[in-house]
Amino acid sequence: MAVATQNTALKGAPAVSLASLFEAAKTRFTRYRVYRQTVHELSDLSNRELADLGLHRSMIRRLAQQAAEEHVAR
Repeated sequence: MAVATQNTALKGAPAVSLASLFEAAKTRFTRYRVYRQTVHELSDLSNRELADLGLHRSMIRRLAQQAAEEHVAR
């Protein structure tokens, strides 16, 4: 009986360490937390208060996303 074995290394596959996975999860959670906090705080403002800031209610999610990205980039 003949047996053939072929071992091929995965070339170009990223070597992801457990530490980098935890770091990515931490960053993602931080971004989500800042996003939710910003949405909550801006949503609590009245339309008049938002207008005084030059904002509209439809801008809240986009602004929260930008705030979260900027916070993580620091």
